[in-house]
Amino acid sequence: MNYNKRIKNIPQNLWVFINQIDELKGRWIGGAEINPQALGRLKRSVLVTSTGASTRIEGAKLSDEDIEKMMRGLSMQKFADRDKQEVQGYYELLENVFNSYNKIPFSESSIQHLHKEILKYVEKDKFHRGEYKKTENRVEMVNEVGQSIGILFDTTPAWLTPKEMQELFEWTKKSLSLKEIHPLIIIGNFIVEFLNIHPFQDGNGRLSRVLTNLLMLQAGYAYMPYVSHEKLIEDNKAEYYVALRKSQKTLKTDNPNVVPWLEFFFNVLLTQAKQAIELLSKENIDKLLSPKQLLVWLHLSNVGEATPRDISLKTKVARPTVSQALDTLLRLKKVERIGQGRTTRYRKI
Repeated sequence: MNYNKRIKNIPQNLWVFINQIDELKGRWIGGAEINPQALGRLKRSVLVTSTGASTRIEGAKLSDEDIEKMMRGLSMQKFADRDKQEVQGYYELLENVFNSYNKIPFSESSIQHLHKEILKYVEKDKFHRGEYKKTENRVEMVNEVGQSIGILFDTTPAWLTPKEMQELFEWTKKSLSLKEIHPLIIIGNFIVEFLNIHPFQDGNGRLSRVLTNLLMLQAGYAYMPYVSHEKLIEDNKAEYYVALRKSQKTLKTDNPNVVPWLEFFFNVLLTQAKQAIELLSKENIDKLLSPKQLLVWLHLSNVGEATPRDISLKTKVARPTVSQALDTLLRLKKVERIGQGRTTRYRKI
């Protein structure tokens, strides 16, 4: 499969998306050394939101509140076992990706293992977990109550699936290692091709979203666990299906066109990056700083400008901790440094 041909002529508007996403990525890295407890709470919240959104896209019915109760061990008798089983598998797998993405190899066997994990509680899927499909499947669009409202397209035949998956993995791994193509283009192409092949009997959509999180984290987009990618897909589900359909109906023709999908995918990623940076904004800073960092910030907010020594005396925060807090606030672009050496002062921006 000549994937290079498919992504050869990326239009300028997509490069605008890519450049904006990368600029925000840099700002997150610069400002993300903040209160670990706050980030931990945020990550747990996103796990619930992402699990709810990703499983509802495929027809499950649990709300975020239901999932939160379920994860706390509360009884959920009113829901079908299948919904609860799918939620449990997704939550646990996504949590593993968030916490250990740098230890998960990108390989066919690894993805088959992830498929096994995402369906490990789903009783009806126990016979095909982690194995490529043996019979044909189709991509269907489902409504809010989980009913099929139409066939989007036929997928790769079962007998061709191992060959096409091997080609897709080889190209993706090689391209990521060579770094001649931007990683967002590689990841976007991988997702649309993966969903076009639809290699597993069930669980492909959910797994594609887990893989998006995995590949984005491995490519350095560290904000992924703090804003739900899946929720943005759910909120734009109609556009998601349309973009997939527009690109996928061309992939087996002489003129494959992944641009409609990449436009949608990059738009979601840009929205996600903007929301991540918003977490670092003035309005949210009190949620993200540690208590002592917050004392430093509030003191500067009140006085406007001060030396580290003055801040330490007024806040009763140890001088080394004040220096660490000021470094964090500098990275967050919340304060600026004035002068050098012993006369150095800091001013609230």
